[in-house]
Amino acid sequence: MAADIFPRKKPANSSSSTVQQYHQQNLSNNNLIPAPNWQGLYPTIRERNAVMFNNDLMADVHFVVGPPGGTQRLPGHKYVLAVGSSVFHAMFYGELAEDKDEIRIPDVEPAAFLAMLKYIYCDEIDLAADTVLATLYAAKKYIVPHLARACVNFLETSLSAKNACVLLSQSCLFEEPDLTQRCWEVIDAQAELALKSEGFCDIDFQTLESILRRETLNAKEIVVFEAALNWAEVECQRQDLALSIENKRKVLGKALYLIRIPTMALDDFANGAAQSGVLTLNETNDIFLWYTAAKKPELQFVSKARKGLVPQRCHRFQSCAYRSNQWRYRGRCDSIQFAVDKRVFIAGFGLYGSSCGSAEYSAKIELKRQGVVLGQNLSKYFSDGSSNTFPVWFEYPVQIEPDTFYTASVILDGNELSYFGQEGMTEVQCGKVTVQFQCSSDSTNGTGVQGGQIPELIFYA
Repeated sequence: MAADIFPRKKPANSSSSTVQQYHQQNLSNNNLIPAPNWQGLYPTIRERNAVMFNNDLMADVHFVVGPPGGTQRLPGHKYVLAVGSSVFHAMFYGELAEDKDEIRIPDVEPAAFLAMLKYIYCDEIDLAADTVLATLYAAKKYIVPHLARACVNFLETSLSAKNACVLLSQSCLFEEPDLTQRCWEVIDAQAELALKSEGFCDIDFQTLESILRRETLNAKEIVVFEAALNWAEVECQRQDLALSIENKRKVLGKALYLIRIPTMALDDFANGAAQSGVLTLNETNDIFLWYTAAKKPELQFVSKARKGLVPQRCHRFQSCAYRSNQWRYRGRCDSIQFAVDKRVFIAGFGLYGSSCGSAEYSAKIELKRQGVVLGQNLSKYFSDGSSNTFPVWFEYPVQIEPDTFYTASVILDGNELSYFGQEGMTEVQCGKVTVQFQCSSDSTNGTGVQGGQIPELIFYA
């Protein structure tokens, strides 16, 4: 909740509970008549002002807020509103001010308008996930910049692959470039999760085009194709069109050609896009020729693969070594804790391999925060006998928030003698990201800050 994001000191005075009682009453517009000499109960102008929040007492204007059929009539006090918003000042005291007792506002949700009024009257920010976008709209409309900034901060904090596409669309609408950039960071790094999210189907056509054009989208092209078809199905429903292949292609329009179908793996194309029915027979034939023929036909589809993202590697050891009596693996866990100063996305770990020639390892990797598993994967990797590190990947990159310690763990099964790191560092600067390391209580095989396994964190930033 917003109270955790924007902490505020409670008044030391005993009247604070009474003020909170009025806040709760006034949210429902109960408008209880204050006791005689109620002004004497509140020592500060802020507290006395707060009593007037959503209160008919001395109200000189009313707002009918919300769309037809879902309106709510809310009281206001022109002076207080004008002090909090230049728009309200112009509305009530400007040269073109109109002396209306009731003002209709059909484009703002009642809950969002109340959140804005609470900020203006009480100097309190109270945001919720289901109304924060509507509150941002209200704050922008009535030019309440500090509330708008708080809404953006709330959205950035709650940003994830599940809502990044929707927030991208909204951030462009509200002209919030910082939020837009944060959305792109999540969409690029966790592209497959973002494209498979329900929110992706809720975006507008312009946002769809911008995502399909994205050069740094870190996803297989078949996933992009399937996501576009899912969006087209929902768009048909929005436009009251029959769910036919023809209509799906119709609503996609020229955006279909932004999908880089010729860059798919041949199996993905043959078993997916080629049999979807969305492509014409000529398009399907030409793309098959593109894969196989020496003389390739001209295509309307983009045929150059996306660049994707280049993973960065944070190496925490200054040297490595091996001895005949270690490093051994008998089902025990190698683990280390780390924290970053900027949001990153952990794609996998770099691990050491056999010190006795080439060998194959089975690796179960895991990433946790405060005991909660955020990502895990079971895979194999082949080491060539060198002291190099070998990457092991999660199925999807895992979002890591700054200034919080996470636990990276691996359980290895394979050749018992392997290389291990030495001269470990507690802090490593990797590009623009600072990574701190500390020992983990989960580590039962000897790995710690000074030495052991998990020499590298592989991430996108």
